[in-house]
Amino acid sequence: MSWLWTLIIGLIVGAIAKWVMPGRQDGGIIVTMILGIVGAFIATWIGQAVGWYRAGEGAGFIASIIGALIILWIYGMITRKREA
Repeated sequence: MSWLWTLIIGLIVGAIAKWVMPGRQDGGIIVTMILGIVGAFIATWIGQAVGWYRAGEGAGFIASIIGALIILWIYGMITRKREA
C-alpha cells in the first residue's frame, strides 16, 4: 500500500510542479509521477544534508514540490538540448 501511496503523492506533486513551472513541458502521466517522486527524494536528501530533517524523516509537501520543480527544470534543459 505504501508504494501506491507514493505513486499517488508523486503524481500530485509532479502535476503541481508542472502547473507552477512556466512554459510547456512534455511528458505524460508516468513522467509526471517520476518527477514528483524524484523531487520528493531530492528534497529529503537536501533537507537532511542541511539539517532540516533527521535521518529517516521525509520532506514535507511544499519541499517535495520545490524538489520536483528543480527536477522539472533539469528535465526541461535536457529535452530542450535534444530538440535543438
